[in-house]
Amino acid sequence: MNFYFSAADVLDRLDAKKGSIKGLISTVAEKDRKRTSALVIQTLKYKPVLLDVIDQAKLLKEERKKLSSLNLALVLVHDVLFSSGGIQAGDGPIKQAVLRHKTRLHSELQKLKIKRGVKSNEELAQSGDSRAASIPRYVRVNTTLWSVDEAIRHFGAKGFTLKDADSFEVSSKSHKDFAKDKHIPALLLFHPHVSFQDEEAYKIGKVILQDKASCFPAVVLNPPASKNAVVIDATAAPGNKTSHLSALMGNLGVLFAFERDRRRFSTLQKMLSKAKCKNVESVNVDFLTVDPTDPKYSRVSHILLDPSCSGSGIVNRLDYLVESEQEADSSVQELEERLNKLAGFQLMMIKHAMKFPSVQRIVYSTCSIHTIEDEHVVRAALESSEARTANFVLALPSEVLPEWKRRGLEGEMNEPGHAASLIRCLPGEDATNGFFVSCFVRGSSSSSKGLERKGKRKRGSGHVDADGEADEEESDGDGDGDGDGDEGGEGDGEDKDGDVEQRPRKKKGKKKGKKKKKLKKGE
Repeated sequence: MNFYFSAADVLDRLDAKKGSIKGLISTVAEKDRKRTSALVIQTLKYKPVLLDVIDQAKLLKEERKKLSSLNLALVLVHDVLFSSGGIQAGDGPIKQAVLRHKTRLHSELQKLKIKRGVKSNEELAQSGDSRAASIPRYVRVNTTLWSVDEAIRHFGAKGFTLKDADSFEVSSKSHKDFAKDKHIPALLLFHPHVSFQDEEAYKIGKVILQDKASCFPAVVLNPPASKNAVVIDATAAPGNKTSHLSALMGNLGVLFAFERDRRRFSTLQKMLSKAKCKNVESVNVDFLTVDPTDPKYSRVSHILLDPSCSGSGIVNRLDYLVESEQEADSSVQELEERLNKLAGFQLMMIKHAMKFPSVQRIVYSTCSIHTIEDEHVVRAALESSEARTANFVLALPSEVLPEWKRRGLEGEMNEPGHAASLIRCLPGEDATNGFFVSCFVRGSSSSSKGLERKGKRKRGSGHVDADGEADEEESDGDGDGDGDGDEGGEGDGEDKDGDVEQRPRKKKGKKKGKKKKKLKKGE
C-alpha cells in the first residue's frame, strides 16, 4: 500500500504546484520510480473520468473514514478499473473500502462510456499535446565515455540504420532509422516511440536522453576545456546540462554545480555519478547565497543560468494535464503576476552572476515562450547597474549558434540587432520544445562591439525593472526549470521536458511593485 501512498503524494504535490511530474517522480525511491511514474501518468490521463466515476459511486461519501485523500482514491480506483492486476497491495482496511464498491465503480464507468459514445477505455483517456508528435527522441552521446562514432556503430549493430538528418522523418513507419543532429555534434535523433529504458548504454550513462533545445545552453556557453577552467552551473539538478558542460570541458578543470533542494541534490549526484563526471564539485546550497568575492570562485569565467520558469514551452510531457486544470481557475491577471514574480527572480539570478569578478560569459536560458521571462528579462539585465558596472553586453549573433535561424523577437528589445543575439525554439515548428537562450559577455571583449546599449528604452507589458525590485519573489511550486528532458522518467513519463522549478524565495524589504498592464497574447 505504500506504493499507492507515494503516488498519491506526487499527485498532492502536483495539485499544490510544488513541481512537475518529472521533477516530483525523480524524488521517489529508485526501486518504485518506474511503477510510480506509470501510475501517476495513467491516473492523470483518466483523472476526469475517475473523478466522475468516484462521485457517481459515492465512494468518498460512504468511505470517508478510510479514504480521507482524494488522490489516494484516484490511484486505487484507477487500478480497480484500468489495471488487469487490480490493486497491487495486501488486504487491509483501505483496499477493502475500495473493493466494497468495485461493482458500482465498474457500472458507473460503463454508463460513462455509453454517455460519451465510446467502446474502449482508451478512448476515455486525455491525449497528449499533438505538437509532441513532431519531436524526435533526442539522445545525447556522453563523449566523456565514448565517441559519437562509437555510439553510431553501437546502434548500427543493434539494427538501426543511419540516415541523413534532412531525410530523417519522425512520421516514418520505421522505428529503426536514426540520424546525427545538424546543430549539436553529439546529438542523435531516433523515432519518438523508441524507448531507451532497457538500453544498456543508457543505464550506464553512455547516452543521456535530453531534448535538443536544452543542449543549446551548454553549447552557447562554450566552456574552456582545460585543467585551469572554472565554471558554474547555478541551478544544476537534475544534471543533464551539468553533465553536458562536463563533457564539453573534457572532464577537466572544475565545474561547480549548485542545487539548493536536498532531494533534487541527491538526484543530481546520482546523475553525475552515472555520467562519470569527475570534474564536478556539487554543492547543496542556493546559488544566490554564494559570495562572488569568495576566493574559491575568483577564477570563475563561465556561468550557466537555467533558473525557475513557467515551462510554457514544454509540449512533450504530461504536466499540461495538471496545468490545464490550474489555468482554468486562473485569471489573466493571476498569470501575469506569476510570470512577473518568476521574471523578477530570473533577473536576480543574472545580476548575481554578473557580480563574479572574473566571469566573462553568462548564458541565461528558459523553457518558456513568454516574452516576460525571455526578452524582457534580458532587456532588464542589460539595463541593470550590475551590467553597467561590469560592462556586460549581449554576445554577437555569430557566437550564439549562428546556424540556428529562429532568433529573438526584435520588437521586444531596446536596440535593433539585439534580438539577433537571442535564440528561440518554437514547439510545433522547430522539432523541439519551446526554449529561449541568451548570452552575456564582458564588453571588453571584441564580441561586444556594436551591441552597446543606446537610445530610448521600450516598455512591454509585464515589464521587469532593471533593479528587479517589483517582482523579486518566486511563484508557487518547485519544479526544476531544466527544460531538459528525459532523465528520470519512464514511458510517457520520460518527457523531453524540462521540469519547471519555481523555488520559493522572497527578498527582504521588497519594494512596492509598479502597476502592471494586462497580459497580451503571446507574452
